[in-house]
Amino acid sequence: MSISIKQVGPCFAGEVKGIDLTKPISDQDVQDIHDGMDEFAVLVFRGQAFTDETQVAFTERLGEIEHSIGANLRKPHEYRLPTTFADVSNLDKDNNVYTREDRRRLFGIGNRLWHSDSSFKPLPAKYSLLHARSIPSKGGNTQFADMRSAYDALDDETKAEIADLVCKHSQLYSRKSVGFEAFDAEERARMAPVRQTLVRQHPSTGRKSLYLSSHAGEIEGMPLAEAMLLLKDLTEHATQREYVYTHVWQKHDLVIWDNPRTMHRARPFPEDEPRDMRRTTIVGDEPTIAQQAA
Repeated sequence: MSISIKQVGPCFAGEVKGIDLTKPISDQDVQDIHDGMDEFAVLVFRGQAFTDETQVAFTERLGEIEHSIGANLRKPHEYRLPTTFADVSNLDKDNNVYTREDRRRLFGIGNRLWHSDSSFKPLPAKYSLLHARSIPSKGGNTQFADMRSAYDALDDETKAEIADLVCKHSQLYSRKSVGFEAFDAEERARMAPVRQTLVRQHPSTGRKSLYLSSHAGEIEGMPLAEAMLLLKDLTEHATQREYVYTHVWQKHDLVIWDNPRTMHRARPFPEDEPRDMRRTTIVGDEPTIAQQAA
């Protein structure tokens, strides 16, 4: 194995050394990274001075890129980055920090909730690759929770209870939970809920995991109050300290995480300071469940 991985989280997450991802990598390197993701679910690579072009090139070695269209409130003429990137910064197209009341900033505050990227899409994301171009003077860490270990720790009765449950996911649900509901009709239509299973199984290892997210707002066949309480209880269980790794960003860090196997959230930072984070995302292997006909 050409790379080395040292575990940095309590039960998952590894820091990788021995590779420069800004240069072309071998097929063996690609396989080693996939194997590392299967084991650790989160991989940290320090000192990767990507350009947009080299980040995209590396991402394409791992799989098909998910294009970021309609996942935030930026209009096409407001895009700062090409659609090969999910722009999770606090910057407008001219690289100015959003004002405090900017609806795009308020929408982005929802990223401070525990979530899984693109769980609100019929084909949810596989890997996310987040690169730090500039970081604030303090705060702005990202926390990750291991949904495999959280599932393993459930009692058999709970595992049986949730085995076949299907949730509905939408950004409307996650943003409503932080008091943001300023959507127009087009945005609401675009964010219509999609179905996702509550339990997922890794296609290679067979290990099961909880598929939770703040985007989950309903459970099919269950009264809303009961469903919301179950999701809250499971999220509280899954985000206990023993399942959480906190990443303290350094400039040029790249962090890759497995969305079906983890949740994550951003932490607060000074609102008047730029935080330029550029995410590429790998398309999921397959849907978790068929969607209902319209």
